[in-house]
Amino acid sequence: MAVAVTDAVSDVGAARRVSARHFVRLKLRVLVNNFRGQDWRVGLFALGAFLGLWLAAFGFFIFAAPGLAGNDQYATLLAAMGGGLLVLGWLLLPLIFFGVDETLDPARFALLPLPRRTLVTGLFAAALVSVPAVAVLLAASGLIITAGVFGGWAAALTQAVGVLAGLLLCVAAARAVTSAFATMLRSRRVRDLAAVLLAGAAALIAPVQLAAAAALQDADWDRLATVAAVVGWTPFGAPWTIGIEVAQGRVWAAAVKLLITAVTVVALLLWWSRSLESAMIGAASSGRTSTRSPATGTAVTQLFPRPLGWLPRGRFGALVAREARYWWRDARRRANLITLAVVGLFVPVILNLGSAGLTGGGSATESPSPVLATLSMVFVGVLAATTLANQFGFDGSAYAAHVVVGVPGAVELRARIAAFSLYLLPLVLVISGVLALLVLGQPGWIGLTAGSLLATFGAGLAVNTLLSVLGAYSLPETSNPFAMNSGAGAARSFLAILSMLASAVAVIPMVAAAALLGDVWLWLALPVGAAYGLGAALLGAYLGGDVLDRRQPELLATITARR
Repeated sequence: MAVAVTDAVSDVGAARRVSARHFVRLKLRVLVNNFRGQDWRVGLFALGAFLGLWLAAFGFFIFAAPGLAGNDQYATLLAAMGGGLLVLGWLLLPLIFFGVDETLDPARFALLPLPRRTLVTGLFAAALVSVPAVAVLLAASGLIITAGVFGGWAAALTQAVGVLAGLLLCVAAARAVTSAFATMLRSRRVRDLAAVLLAGAAALIAPVQLAAAAALQDADWDRLATVAAVVGWTPFGAPWTIGIEVAQGRVWAAAVKLLITAVTVVALLLWWSRSLESAMIGAASSGRTSTRSPATGTAVTQLFPRPLGWLPRGRFGALVAREARYWWRDARRRANLITLAVVGLFVPVILNLGSAGLTGGGSATESPSPVLATLSMVFVGVLAATTLANQFGFDGSAYAAHVVVGVPGAVELRARIAAFSLYLLPLVLVISGVLALLVLGQPGWIGLTAGSLLATFGAGLAVNTLLSVLGAYSLPETSNPFAMNSGAGAARSFLAILSMLASAVAVIPMVAAAALLGDVWLWLALPVGAAYGLGAALLGAYLGGDVLDRRQPELLATITARR
């Protein structure tokens, strides 16, 4: 990629002539090169594009519905709330689930004579060339129909400008946030701050969900219209409502909202430029020199962290110690742990509190449902195990050492499961205790919640260890833990969906037992769930290990990033 950019800059003085179109052409060329000889990646990209267009068509008709129906009562409501959800999705989903496309790795431009402004504008323009960006543009175009019906060509043209501004806002927000979190997560001193910020963002989902459920239940559209009007004056809803403002005769409001959007986009790009430069420097330098005292002891002693000193000094113990260190020190893996901690803690609370609010406001006379508690734990366990669906992709070409040494597949997978469980099992106890004691108010249900979560987590490990061998894909060699190669975003999405479905099917017996046994299951859930999860994980490691022994070279070729 650096060679292609160097060719575009034929001499040192030509660096001033590099524009955004060079970055767009470079991204398209890299995309084509990545697809050569990768039929599976072409298929996933095509399927992702099809789904993106289908969702875009659905969103187009939703946004165009007020205009097509000739009812302007809900025009501002749909524009502000729907557009706000789009921006919020671009802020949170790359951090939690999808990641961000980084076909053009900023670190590769570190040694090129490109000004910061050129680099930011070029990478920003390249980020707009993606399936999600096109899908958002097509979906939000429905607002042009609505604005045109109620305000004529002037409102339609104004809304077209607003749709473009909203798209720029979405992409700028996603890039700025993921780049900033990537910079923070490289430093373990501030990883707690990243966790708090993510937790705060996730915590906002609960009151929003409860408020939306209560508003829909009461059918108080005046209240929702008031909220939508307020959201329309924030960066979340401003670009999507300017056409409606023109249609309603408030041209000045459209101008102010467009100014709000422009200022926000510029601020986000400035924020991104600062973290982008840090990411480029971080690729060439690991940061400040550590002030800790040098490690003492033999190489074997230094490999094993002090809390894991009890591990056997053998092949299995060494692999567990290695994986445990990687999960703590690698920014990409640490980002997954933070996401799991946040989502795993808040989702059960949201589900159970939301059900209480929808079934009568959570009165004291209503007893919590053990089936719902089990289902919420199933969701958390499935989500936690999904992290291992591409566990070999984290290693990349470093996995070659395991192939050369000839590590048995079953030992490899058992060690990876054990190291990951060292971080997840304490989280299981915390989530189970919080749900049973603070949310449900049933201390005797700790065994139910913990057993259900252990069973689901073990079954998910069995499914994902096999998927990690058969469906692995390469990750970009970058310091951004949220970065994805072109086409890998679709691969990650479909692999995660397949993993979650298969894991959920594997724990159907646990859900059925919770529904049929009633109070008896409160006593059996913990021992049965723990045994079920342990047995499933060991069986998955045995079966997956046999497959891994046969296709180690193929796996290494799949997870090695192509330059």
